[in-house]
Amino acid sequence: MSSHPAQPELLMPQAVLQRSAEHLADKYAGVFSPQTVERMVFESYAALRRTAKIHTHLTALATRFAGERLTALAQADGAITKDVPEVLFVCVRNSGRSQMAAALLAHHGVGRVHVRSAGSAPASSIHPVVVEAMAEIGLDLGAEYPKPLTDDVVAAADVVVTMGCGDACAVYPGKRYLDWSLLDPEDESLEAVRGIRDDIDARVRVLLTELGAVSV
Repeated sequence: MSSHPAQPELLMPQAVLQRSAEHLADKYAGVFSPQTVERMVFESYAALRRTAKIHTHLTALATRFAGERLTALAQADGAITKDVPEVLFVCVRNSGRSQMAAALLAHHGVGRVHVRSAGSAPASSIHPVVVEAMAEIGLDLGAEYPKPLTDDVVAAADVVVTMGCGDACAVYPGKRYLDWSLLDPEDESLEAVRGIRDDIDARVRVLLTELGAVSV
């Protein structure tokens, strides 16, 4: 018996991922080949599995992640027209600041802006204290999950907001880049995270005004 750990690709639920790829291929017919869709699904699963501690719903998350990436790639290539501004929030772990910012922007934007978030070194889950702080203002992060930063989501964005991830984010011409200096909520108290949340909320409202996507 080999003493080496099994590689992620050897542990993939091949049949389930294949069915997911076939479903997505129908959705993106005429935009991407079935082979491209299949590759995206399997790559997305492998990327999420590297940091996931619980694999129960990983195939579903991988399918969702692959769909988000395919849409972003199609937008970047001009195959899908964008009808609202695309904003990407990036922090290191995608488990705190960028998740709060994405949720707040989506909430205040009310469909007038599309939001994505990612991490340069994603965590396995969102910080519980962040989930609690957001629940206090009626925003549920239960369905969200940390996602790795990929070039396709950067390429599709109109505005990229970084939060302490340094040079990890790829730079594309013609995009607006902002860097928000914010305290990392990891290991912080609920009171401190409330302050970070409220700081992000104020910044998000300003950004929405600048994008012309203020809620009514």
